[in-house]
Amino acid sequence: MLKNTITGILILSCSGCVLLEKKDPIAPVIDPADAVTPVLLLAPEATPISAAECAGDMELPVEFSRKFTAVSDPALLAQSIGEPDEGKLCQGQVYVAKQNTQIMLFRAWNSSNSASEFGEWWALKSPRGQIAQYRSDYQICYQWSPLDKMTLCSLKAGAKVVIGTGQSATCSSYLDYPTSAKKQVYVANAEANLFDCNSYNAEFNWTPIIGN
Repeated sequence: MLKNTITGILILSCSGCVLLEKKDPIAPVIDPADAVTPVLLLAPEATPISAAECAGDMELPVEFSRKFTAVSDPALLAQSIGEPDEGKLCQGQVYVAKQNTQIMLFRAWNSSNSASEFGEWWALKSPRGQIAQYRSDYQICYQWSPLDKMTLCSLKAGAKVVIGTGQSATCSSYLDYPTSAKKQVYVANAEANLFDCNSYNAEFNWTPIIGN
């Protein structure tokens, strides 16, 4: 929320509203004494096109539910929510990492761009299995990243993140990914909010296709 083809399977080995009011020029003048105090309604924090279009639910995995506190931050949440076919999150909730907890985050990234190591999109679980499936789970287009490096970091206590499920992404005229139930983590300032990081290289490890 891990955005951007490598043939085969890679095994990672360690290497280091505002509401616009239409003015009526002939509107009558209302005496302040007759005015009615309006009731202000709070808008929802996340506004996907339709919640029904988002895959999965908003529940944190059990092993993380006691490590985060849900908070309100509409601005941060809005940064993480994407329109259909654009990637990012389809739905999300802002959390703060609790004190005295260990939270590990994982990011697969592009070694040809060192700045992408501390990008905004992270996962709660280490990359496993086929690369094509990982791209689909996290909506990472092939042109965004070859996914040949991985970084594992600890999240600082008090750090604020958004956790949610993935929005759909269109990579080309012949490849698009639907919404995903996989939980992604949006970290607005990863380099400042993460510590004790280790990087890993991807290596070729061809697996035979049984039955062919």
